[in-house]
Amino acid sequence: MRLSEDRISHLSHLILNTLIDQGFIFVREMDEGTVRNRIKETFVDVLHLEDAVDDKVRKKIASYKRSIPEGSNEWHILYQRFTKEEMDKKGRG
Repeated sequence: MRLSEDRISHLSHLILNTLIDQGFIFVREMDEGTVRNRIKETFVDVLHLEDAVDDKVRKKIASYKRSIPEGSNEWHILYQRFTKEEMDKKGRG
């Protein structure tokens, strides 16, 4: 996971405050914690998904018979293509 718990918490506060300030949602004060926790859970779910896809894509590229050096144009093109394919499979494309 690329974001710390503190960063996720901070972002969830910003998102919730923005949604409320812009009038997109109305939340009773006693429900703010519940909504904020759901935002955090969503962040964590997405980050775990991205990590799993990243691992799978890196393994797929490494499985090629010839070595494709990480950082090369070919590696980046394959990485982007395989990442898109995996995210499409998961309905997140």
